[in-house]
Amino acid sequence: MGCPIGQPKFKAMFSDTHFHFNILREDENFSRNSILKKMAQNECKFALDVGVRAEDFFPRIKLFEDEISKIENPVRKKIEDFIFFSAGIWPDPESIKNRAEKISLLEKTILEAKSNSEKTAGANTAADGFSLEKKLVALGECGLDHHWNVSGPDARSESDFNADLFFGERELFEAQISLAKKFSLPVIVHSRDAAAQTLECVKNANFHEGIIHCFSYGIEEARAFLDLGWHISFSGSVTYTKKSKFEQMRELISFVPAERLLVETDAPYLAPAPMRGSANNPTFIEHTYKYIADIRKIEVENLCELVEKNIFRLMRIENKS
Repeated sequence: MGCPIGQPKFKAMFSDTHFHFNILREDENFSRNSILKKMAQNECKFALDVGVRAEDFFPRIKLFEDEISKIENPVRKKIEDFIFFSAGIWPDPESIKNRAEKISLLEKTILEAKSNSEKTAGANTAADGFSLEKKLVALGECGLDHHWNVSGPDARSESDFNADLFFGERELFEAQISLAKKFSLPVIVHSRDAAAQTLECVKNANFHEGIIHCFSYGIEEARAFLDLGWHISFSGSVTYTKKSKFEQMRELISFVPAERLLVETDAPYLAPAPMRGSANNPTFIEHTYKYIADIRKIEVENLCELVEKNIFRLMRIENKS
């Protein structure tokens, strides 16, 4: 994806395995349209737009179609080739309270997408279109979040939760893992301050194909997930680790096996250094790749190839590069 200003220093193709296209923050420097074009310019091979609400899948598809309809070929075709989507339910209080209804809606959405082998665009827009059946490649993000921050974007606080909701959060998570198993979709797991509980849930659901995204635990927790078969994904947050935890982070990044390693932005959150403080977007991901490559003592190009190979294998996508 490359440096946001000027030409990238490396002939590398920076896949972004997790971002949120519909909430990318636009300003005078970055629009969704320009971000997609920049990703194409830098020969991106894979980018995953991740869902967080039971009802957000088709509106996200429509937004993407609207944006690419403004872009001429051959750039538009490149974008259509590298973009993929997930569908899932993040554990917000409203979704937990109405979990049966939300799970039913999510299953209906997946069924509709998986039965849609026709192109979704083309007749009503300038876009060539693409098959949802092939573009829906994962379920998530879903999981457990036991960090409350009343000033955060989700406005959660500990008082939002009682014993029933704590139980319901696990139920919502495990139900989605079961759906993933039913539809043979890898799972994108959100786990914050809940490592032990997350492990219990994935063991209960007995399905271990997927990603622990934006990994925020230590080596022992990583070992437990890796032993079960999960992939570990690092975001820009690794680039600004506290000095007191710097060595532990270096050890963790070196510890994850090459065949289980992924890199993401989680944009618009967690912009990497030196972009920290800005709204994140996928064009910033090269900073995270460079940081991880330096720690693992490999070339950035090799890390890009590694992540690309891992994500295509996990998502069961034919790699045409």
